[in-house]
Amino acid sequence: MKFEGTKISELKAGGVINGIYLLKSAELKISSNKKPYLDINLADSTGSIQAKWWDAGEVELNSLLPYKLYYVNAKVDLWKESLQLTLIKVKIADDEDQKLISDFVPTAPVPPEEMLQEVYLYAAKIKNSEIRSVVMKLLDEKEDRLMYYPAAKSLHHAMRSGLLYHIVRMLRSGEALSKVYEGINTDLLFAGIIIHDLAKIGELTSNELGMAEYSKHGQFLGHIIMGVEELDRAGECVKASEEVMLLLKHMVVSHHNEAEYGSPKKPLFLEAELLHHIDMIDARVYDYQNATKNIEAGQFSEPVWSLDRRSVYKVGLTE
Repeated sequence: MKFEGTKISELKAGGVINGIYLLKSAELKISSNKKPYLDINLADSTGSIQAKWWDAGEVELNSLLPYKLYYVNAKVDLWKESLQLTLIKVKIADDEDQKLISDFVPTAPVPPEEMLQEVYLYAAKIKNSEIRSVVMKLLDEKEDRLMYYPAAKSLHHAMRSGLLYHIVRMLRSGEALSKVYEGINTDLLFAGIIIHDLAKIGELTSNELGMAEYSKHGQFLGHIIMGVEELDRAGECVKASEEVMLLLKHMVVSHHNEAEYGSPKKPLFLEAELLHHIDMIDARVYDYQNATKNIEAGQFSEPVWSLDRRSVYKVGLTE
């Protein structure tokens, strides 16, 4: 690479930096003093940050290309307890640096090929042939996109292969819990974990870098409703029984637990309840670790929106 710059994880308030970042999005806005400016989201492999291009309008907006690398000269500011950049100069990176764009994308820490193989190993542990057939049908339809899809646009596991990483970690947690508590139907639990978020492939549209936006269907329906529709089609295709389909659909419908988060029903059987909690545990572990990964032990993070804007603490105890 010809140009090396400051990583987002290394940014500190005050001073001026030079960096090379992926431009994820840019939006024209109007400031409180009625002047136009651009609100820009930049990213590299260590995270993302908002940047402001003041006194910029339509011309500057049209000059920016999403999902391209840019050389950035900017001031690092602290605004409402969060870091942001005030752009001084911005220029599209040259062709040689553009070839390395995949190095600037947050990515799951495990190769997607390994994670997909692990998901199929768990699917193979499902003894009930009807449940297994439904799961395999849905996996077959989504496999190619599952390799790179994020689990969200901006919240937990919003990275390339993040959806796959979320599923794998939940499967491991589910299997561990099934060894602690007797009577858990692992056929239902593993199936529910694998399929509960698969409709995010459709709720979101993503390029192979894992950069996602909400689709039209995603905005109108969301992945829970879309997931039930996809289950219906898969169930009809493999001729699954009404009871199996009712249980699987309930797991998808109830996994957010609360109506305000999209679930019209709360879990009504044990495996559905476990699915909700395992989903929440994995999301919260990600939120805490992501918030503290770039700070020193003994420090508090910036406020985390998904954690009710709590500033969380990085513990520094040694073993």
